[in-house]
Amino acid sequence: MAKREQSVTAGEGRTAGANAATPVPDDPNLTLVNTYPGAALVVGTDGSVIATNSNGAGIEALLNHAAVPEIVALIKKAADDRTVTASTVPLAGAKGDIVLEATVVPEVGNGRHLLLARDLTMERNLRTTLVESRQRYKDLVEISSDFAWELGPDGTFVFVSPRGALGFAATQLVGCRPDEFVLNPDDYKPLPFLSDRRLEDVEMWMRRADGSTACVLASCQPLTGSDGSLLGTRGICRDVTEEREREAALTRARHREQLLSYIVGTIRDEVEPHNMLTAAATATARVLAAAGCRIFRQDETGVFKVAADTGDTDGIDDMDNLLATLQGDSKPLQAEVGPWQVLLTATHYRQSVNGAICIWKQTGLVDWEDDDRILMRDVANQLGIANEQITNHERIVRLSRTDDLTGLLNRRAFFDEELPRRLKRLRHSRETGAFFYIDLDNFKWVNDVHGHQRGDEALLFLRDMLIEHSRPGDVIVRLGGDEFAMWLDGIDRDVATKRVETLIASSTDLRRFSGTEDHPLGLSVGIAIYDPHTDASPDDLLARADAAMYDAKRAGKGGFKVGEASALPPGSPVDDTDRPEKAS
Repeated sequence: MAKREQSVTAGEGRTAGANAATPVPDDPNLTLVNTYPGAALVVGTDGSVIATNSNGAGIEALLNHAAVPEIVALIKKAADDRTVTASTVPLAGAKGDIVLEATVVPEVGNGRHLLLARDLTMERNLRTTLVESRQRYKDLVEISSDFAWELGPDGTFVFVSPRGALGFAATQLVGCRPDEFVLNPDDYKPLPFLSDRRLEDVEMWMRRADGSTACVLASCQPLTGSDGSLLGTRGICRDVTEEREREAALTRARHREQLLSYIVGTIRDEVEPHNMLTAAATATARVLAAAGCRIFRQDETGVFKVAADTGDTDGIDDMDNLLATLQGDSKPLQAEVGPWQVLLTATHYRQSVNGAICIWKQTGLVDWEDDDRILMRDVANQLGIANEQITNHERIVRLSRTDDLTGLLNRRAFFDEELPRRLKRLRHSRETGAFFYIDLDNFKWVNDVHGHQRGDEALLFLRDMLIEHSRPGDVIVRLGGDEFAMWLDGIDRDVATKRVETLIASSTDLRRFSGTEDHPLGLSVGIAIYDPHTDASPDDLLARADAAMYDAKRAGKGGFKVGEASALPPGSPVDDTDRPEKAS
């Protein structure tokens, strides 16, 4: 029987050609080969093909050419173990790798075995593609969101992505309702987690595991059955808290910039330097909703002095201790002073403190916020520059109004500003005043004999002597050279002569600077009394006092004369060359 089957198989194989399938013998035990939908072969233990169905022709060719040793090894293993054996076999094909699933059923009759093969290539490729697709989708979901979720029909979480959400583990959320974690869930209609329609990027605030809040963007898709019933929802959430905080911080920064621009603009609109600080105090109090604001400037000795203030200042004066604790880093200091809650910070220029600014409001109200502190620091930076500008302006004004050597008021400042202002006040109060024209006797000899440095020392000594013999409200002026002046408010002729007599008596101390014993250094003084009834002008007073001082020199120097109102016509000039000393 075996011989006949082998003969028939071989003969029919030759007739069919080299690539034709070897027909299956007419054996009831092998009917399965013909009916199997895949490749089915009857093989010997050595891998020789006895018969095959039409789908197994390709494998037959591979076995005949010893191209699939894996299958031969599988046949031998099944025969030896006498058990059904299966394995996958990779094959190299012209269009890519092919994967076969080979199953060997041993001993189907007379040393023959049944080889069943199934092409798994498409299935494997589909599975790989599906796995890759699922992984890709998973990666995209994780990248685009902080967590994914799904609710069941009862409205509770049935799935939360493995890494959890909002600081909760996934297992802590499953079985819970989402509205347990949403702040003010009634504000959302519908709540994104429970919506029966598709929603995208709905912003809401949720509670984190640590009790803090998070701003979340939620998107959802309802799940429905074939009958349209709602089976649940599925969606993703993204935590945008940091984004919202950055946006809020940027908004606050822009608002502070606008407020600072308003304050700076208010300062710059003021032409008068000292008015700048008043405008700054008013604008700062208004912008920061403060009950009041005070600006300090620091003098050369480091003492803080009030430069401007506005608002309710009752009970806000005791600030010396706070001012003493200020540092140059402009970090605002908060404290309570009386009934007030004070925010205080130093102003500085080039890392040096030059003042301070403080604002206050009633204690017990809302605390000062971080934005208030930041804006105060920005305002302080601008005020530091303003304080420096005011100091420079005062220095320039002082230089323009004072004498370089003595520091006294100069001629221009006295006659253009100070004297007219004082005469106006005396005219209103109907009081008298006295103008002293003071000239050194024999001063030229000091310079000629001892030099100009000694002459400057004599002038400084005279300055100190005049200050010693003056009252706080008196004005001392260096008119130029060795000529000085004094203005005394509220004194009459008798008091003025007594003051001059005392001054001339003290002038004997000037003799130490004399050029020679024959030409002692001394004083000659001319006096002009201001009478509000006659209302003399500054030029009239100067002319009368100058003429009187000339008379004193002509009388022998070292004395004084009072210039009468009729001594010179108003506005008459005095010729210095008529004086013997000046002519020389």
